[in-house]
Amino acid sequence: MIQGNDIICFSNDWDGDPLSKKHIALRLARKNRVLWVNSTGNRNPTASVRDFRRVWKKLWQYCRGCRPVAENIHVFSPLVIPFHGNRLARWINRRLLARSLRRACRKLGFQKPITWSFVPSSADVAGSLGERLVVYHCVDEYAEFTGTNKTAILDMERRLMERADLVVVSSSRLYETKRRYNRNTFLVTHGVDVAHFRTACLEETAPPEDCAELQSPVIGFFGLIADWVDLEIIRYLAASRPEWSLLLIGEVQADISVLRDLPNVHILGRRPYQSLPAYCKAFDIAILPFVVNELTLAANPLKLREYLAAGLPVVATPLPEVRKLDGLLRTATTGEDFLYQIEALLKEGKRGPSLATSLLMEPESWDEKVEELSEIVTDLHCGARRREQALTA
Repeated sequence: MIQGNDIICFSNDWDGDPLSKKHIALRLARKNRVLWVNSTGNRNPTASVRDFRRVWKKLWQYCRGCRPVAENIHVFSPLVIPFHGNRLARWINRRLLARSLRRACRKLGFQKPITWSFVPSSADVAGSLGERLVVYHCVDEYAEFTGTNKTAILDMERRLMERADLVVVSSSRLYETKRRYNRNTFLVTHGVDVAHFRTACLEETAPPEDCAELQSPVIGFFGLIADWVDLEIIRYLAASRPEWSLLLIGEVQADISVLRDLPNVHILGRRPYQSLPAYCKAFDIAILPFVVNELTLAANPLKLREYLAAGLPVVATPLPEVRKLDGLLRTATTGEDFLYQIEALLKEGKRGPSLATSLLMEPESWDEKVEELSEIVTDLHCGARRREQALTA
């Protein structure tokens, strides 16, 4: 692994669910120092209660300043104007963000840092902070998220890719669309915290009390319940098999009215990451029903690997990155297909966590992925240094 570096990491909010970015940062922080920059936003705000609360949360986080949250990791929440399509707002953001980040870096004693950005909105400041290396790590087709200014996001992303020394993507679809902007583009798929989710396979792990009494079989899903989740498929399963329990765990950001009249659908809301293996223990079958669109076609669903690391039988929508794991799961497109595949698994006696399935995910661990990323960064940096030495010789 790379070591002894100061890393500025532009990402989502630190206190959100631990996505791929957080897993990577935590491992990099074992041998490097990380300044985690909370989300500078991709989506234009609306006049909703949710967005109003988010604005107040951002103000409160900003007032807390640069603070330590884990070993070798400090978090900074900048103030930005979240209208990336507005030229004046971006001009103001660029100056405010650069100034506040330079101040945070001086306070932490950062020298010639690596900027490791997961978000296009960092484009206006990445490369202007005295960095020796800029990495753009793209894990989603950000312009396709609902509520974004697509033109502005694509413009920022293009400028960031052209400025970056290195672009990393998490899916083959992203590799195809991003490599035209930077020849140093590499595909590194998501990893998984195998040890954490494997605890679902342990005899002593018990299902949480809030789902211990659910009628079997339990068909489970965990993750953000947003507009990319195909709720019609979940409705079809619940209506077709009223004796089954459909258990959904995660923050709800979509209209779930289609599920409200189904007594066998249980929506528990967000649960702590540490408790997810116990919920996996309650699942007989895990499902990943996604709407197929430009956003999901480029996705590499992290939850899929987490299901498998928990040893669960899985039925998922056949997105490109899902099909790469065909030997470890079943795929289905329609509600009827999902029903057929789930019933086939149940008839075969494949239900609940299996250690044999979990063991197959060892090569997919986050430790392995961060080592792969470190090798790419090291090779690129060494190659650049050799070229500089040749030019000055």
